[in-house]
Amino acid sequence: MIRIYHNSRCSKSRATLALLEGREVEVVNYLDTPPDAAELKRLLKLLGIPARQLLRTGEDAYRQLGLANPSMDDEALIAAMAAHPILIERPIVVADGKAAIGRPPEAVLAIL
Repeated sequence: MIRIYHNSRCSKSRATLALLEGREVEVVNYLDTPPDAAELKRLLKLLGIPARQLLRTGEDAYRQLGLANPSMDDEALIAAMAAHPILIERPIVVADGKAAIGRPPEAVLAIL
């Protein structure tokens, strides 16, 4: 089963979902059903990246919460993303124990 953390208002997310057409896909509208801190940690491990690389730095919440501060550790950043899912980069696709961020959308093909 393939899972996509999806935001239908995002063109990259829609394009990534279109690439998955014809496959069995679980769509998680992560703004409505946000991943908790434990799930974010699991995703980060699968992606092989630190929490800071999963942050959307252009969001108002990023500035308002002071997340640019380099002294903030992964725990603090993960807590911020769990509380404000708009901060999570999208889309994230998980398949067969691997994960990829669909930026560009074709990047997810490497894990399928």
